[in-house]
Amino acid sequence: MSLPVRPPGGPPGASDTTGTPPMTFTRTTARLLAALPAVAGLAALTALACVPAAGAAPVEVEKTVLNAQAERISAIKKVHPAVVAVCMQGGQGVGSGVVISPDGYALTNFHVVQPTGPRMQAGLADGNLYDAVVCGIDKVGDVALIKLLPKEKGKPFPFVALGDSDKVRIGDWSLAMGNPFSLAMDFTPTVTYGIISGVNRYQPPEGKGLLEYTDCIQIETSINPGNSGGPLFNMKGELIGINGRGSFEKRGRVNSGVGYAISINQIKNFLGHLYAGIDTDHATLGATVGTASEDAPLSQMVIRQVLSDPPSDAFRRKLEEGDQLLSFAGRPVTSTNQYKNILGIYPKDWRVPVTVRRNNERREVLVRLMGNQATEKETQPQPGAPPAPRPDPKTPVPAPKGGGSPETAKMYVARKGYSNWYFNELERDKVVAGFKKHGDFAATPGNWLVEGKYVMGERKGDFRIDLKGGKDQADPLVKIKLNIEQQLAPLKDNEVRLAVEPIGSGGLMMALYHYQRMLLAGQAGFEGGFAHGGNEPFYPYPAGGSAPKSLASLRVDCAVLKTKHGATECKWYFSLADHTLLGFETFVEKDADPCEVYLSDYRPVDGKKLPHRVEVRHGDKRFGVLTVEKYTLGAK
Repeated sequence: MSLPVRPPGGPPGASDTTGTPPMTFTRTTARLLAALPAVAGLAALTALACVPAAGAAPVEVEKTVLNAQAERISAIKKVHPAVVAVCMQGGQGVGSGVVISPDGYALTNFHVVQPTGPRMQAGLADGNLYDAVVCGIDKVGDVALIKLLPKEKGKPFPFVALGDSDKVRIGDWSLAMGNPFSLAMDFTPTVTYGIISGVNRYQPPEGKGLLEYTDCIQIETSINPGNSGGPLFNMKGELIGINGRGSFEKRGRVNSGVGYAISINQIKNFLGHLYAGIDTDHATLGATVGTASEDAPLSQMVIRQVLSDPPSDAFRRKLEEGDQLLSFAGRPVTSTNQYKNILGIYPKDWRVPVTVRRNNERREVLVRLMGNQATEKETQPQPGAPPAPRPDPKTPVPAPKGGGSPETAKMYVARKGYSNWYFNELERDKVVAGFKKHGDFAATPGNWLVEGKYVMGERKGDFRIDLKGGKDQADPLVKIKLNIEQQLAPLKDNEVRLAVEPIGSGGLMMALYHYQRMLLAGQAGFEGGFAHGGNEPFYPYPAGGSAPKSLASLRVDCAVLKTKHGATECKWYFSLADHTLLGFETFVEKDADPCEVYLSDYRPVDGKKLPHRVEVRHGDKRFGVLTVEKYTLGAK
């Protein structure tokens, strides 16, 4: 069946060859057609299109169609005030973004803020142009977080809710919003509407490992130049992605119907880093993965090679060539494309569970991921080449000229390894302030005595720990008595064999020294560095010592502080809820496993809270558990 239409070029009122009375579109019909989804059935289209010009009764529109239209309009109305037009100083549009918090933090693309520099402006649908400053960047994943400054101090911004991109299905409707071609001079965003045409898509990087789109969302929803960095919403108005790449005709101006959005769940993994002003990096496994062989099923993925010089954590976890990779971070791995997708959504240094099969036996381990971008060592000039000038990392780089408020100038501090050190200090100090609510140890005497019971494998007994020196003495000393008594002078005993004792702990005495230093001195105790490290998962084992059902079930997301004192680095894991210190890792020996300390069972001690259960792990093994019965702060 074909729809009767007016013959091309025929006069008004002409009929087709069958003699059917002429049909025309009324304005009402056009509006009804606009309300239909793009995939409306042929019968519905026929009913609406073939309406006589006069003398016919109005066509009833399906209630579901009207409900869908109302839902779509409601979603657009709810979120459009938070859509951002990212601009150069002076208002020239370069891309789009979306506000995700009432205090003005907004997501966009890295390639959008790259030409603006650290200070830009941002327009909202209220018609105002706001000063803004870059916070954190992710060059590999093409994401940036910027901070808008309100016109009135303390006035909240409109913002959107983050959705769950893992729930997105092929065929779902989606809304893309932004400022294509900088058409909206009053910053009212353009809206396009279409379906999700693919999920878990992979788009390779555009040179030097940057702008790699992993596990991304493919959309039919039209996006064009200027939409970059803008939001992709589901029909509830929840943010499910950030639009960034599209396929265009040869002139690069017209979308061919294929676009790509960075999934919001990937961005969530990096948000802690972005808020902390970190120049983030994505992860690699420290091992290569591929199909087993030409004859093997395509779904069989195996470890091809493991980096051993320097040793990767995958090597220390004893992953071997030929191991079949079953799952990565809790997701099954059945193809190279799928593996790249999963690997690409995690930051460097995260620990994730990896499951392999060897000789028909399954094995699950926690693997610390390596970085994607070349390290400073890897990018050193060849022998004989003149050294490149290196700026002092503590010297702020002058902010670009050309406008901007004095306030944004104060909010940008350059430091090597960070996109904006100002925000790292801001987030770091929030964690420190929250931690101090559990007890301020600054005035506590330096000599501490800790006593209780220990369990080490089959051995049990009494333990005693003496921590002498504190923050004000130059000759600290750590003594520990488990089955035997040992001691360490952290500033004098430079031999690694002493620093990693007791044997099998990875350096418990050194860890205890750094722990007391953190409590007593805070930032002042770590001359080599004291920074926010973003958010990371932490995996405390069951207190009873039972084997967990899976390592993934242990995961607790934490805020991380990174410190360095002398040659020793530490990572400190604080709960996101109330900044309780859940544990820390002390890296005593280079390219070796740290001493892992897990803290729990906090109880009051002299008006402060201290842990009464301390579990110590090293590598894949538990060294021991200390049950504290008594703290003496200020022991003689």
